[in-house]
Amino acid sequence: MVMRAGARQIGRRVLDPALPWDVQRRRLERLSGSSPLPPGTTVAELIRGGVRAEVVTAAAASPGPPGPTVIHFHGGGYCVGSPRLARAWAAHLSARAGCRVVLPDYRLAPEHPHPAALDDARAVVTALLDEADGAPAVLSGDSAGAGLALATAATVRKKHQNPLAGCILMAPWLDLSADRREDPGLVRRDVLLSPGWLEACAEAYAKRPDWSDPSVSPLLAGHAGLPPLLIQSGADELLAPDAERMAAGACAAGVDVTYTRWPRMWHDFALQPGLLAAADSALAQAAWFVGAVTAARA
Repeated sequence: MVMRAGARQIGRRVLDPALPWDVQRRRLERLSGSSPLPPGTTVAELIRGGVRAEVVTAAAASPGPPGPTVIHFHGGGYCVGSPRLARAWAAHLSARAGCRVVLPDYRLAPEHPHPAALDDARAVVTALLDEADGAPAVLSGDSAGAGLALATAATVRKKHQNPLAGCILMAPWLDLSADRREDPGLVRRDVLLSPGWLEACAEAYAKRPDWSDPSVSPLLAGHAGLPPLLIQSGADELLAPDAERMAAGACAAGVDVTYTRWPRMWHDFALQPGLLAAADSALAQAAWFVGAVTAARA
């Protein structure tokens, strides 16, 4: 109940379409990175493909040869947020899966509309895959970051010789053209997101006629040939239909899909491991997935 109340306050006081983007960003940044990290976690910085990124590694992941790399794109409707939003999740995943987690700091709209974020995502992923020399890598993202991850995975599938081992889509926003007011009950249950805020983000990110472009709404793209997918969502979030539609469409296209929906959970609940039992469960599943798909590539 305490965590739900906190999410509701963020929805009301931060993710408010009436607030200027810079105000939303400052308020969200103040709230980000407050979750405790596992002891011994290191947060370094690198630049790949011209894109700055954080590299999060837990002490438990350090001994021995380098483990797999997970490249995770933070959420924020393409307009707010930074790697700090996913830092705690990344540290806990690193500790559980023995991986390093790279958090790219991609450009945000409206100053940098589509395709700037996608260009950054493609550049950093391509650079990391080039230097991995065949070592397995997993793409990941939450909310809008999941949309970036999926759109990037489709590009890498076609153009890079080192295929991705898998892709994690957490609370994914995959169809900007969908009417989020269609289910009033879901609108009431989501304590974090509102249809008005999502519409404001979509309009800042891309022109309305482009919302059905697969590079903007990757749910509308063909899914054949994608790497194994882990799709996670809460039952009480506005974006739950995207997760369900993606799981069904990818399965129909012959993709290996693991799809889990947690009852009574709100948008991006999985980013709070150590504070929320459901988030711990989602993290354990993500760590299992990283281990399984990277072992299959060994």
